[in-house]
Amino acid sequence: MLIYKLLLPSEWAEFEGKGHFDGSPSDLSSGFIHCSSRVQVGATALRVFPDEPELVVLALDTEVLGDALRWEPVPSGGTFPHVYAPLPRAAVTAVYHVAGAALADALLPDQ
Repeated sequence: MLIYKLLLPSEWAEFEGKGHFDGSPSDLSSGFIHCSSRVQVGATALRVFPDEPELVVLALDTEVLGDALRWEPVPSGGTFPHVYAPLPRAAVTAVYHVAGAALADALLPDQ
């Protein structure tokens, strides 16, 4: 199964350089790395990154994430995947560069 992480291009560059991703400022303040399921990606992109001209969407293999991944309820309803460890490069199965939040959903393959 795949889940998705939305990043700014600078965050992706840092991830590539380090070989892992410790989290964005929002992730670090929450204590986990925020991710989305395939059906949640588009709405998450529009809610969190509405004015960003470019985003990077990572497809992550949940088997590689193992026990660090938890599906947890959120106040707005539903459950979201949260990762309680740095994201390893080995979990990344695909990288999508999108021109803004509105395209995040349209450019991903159906799952």
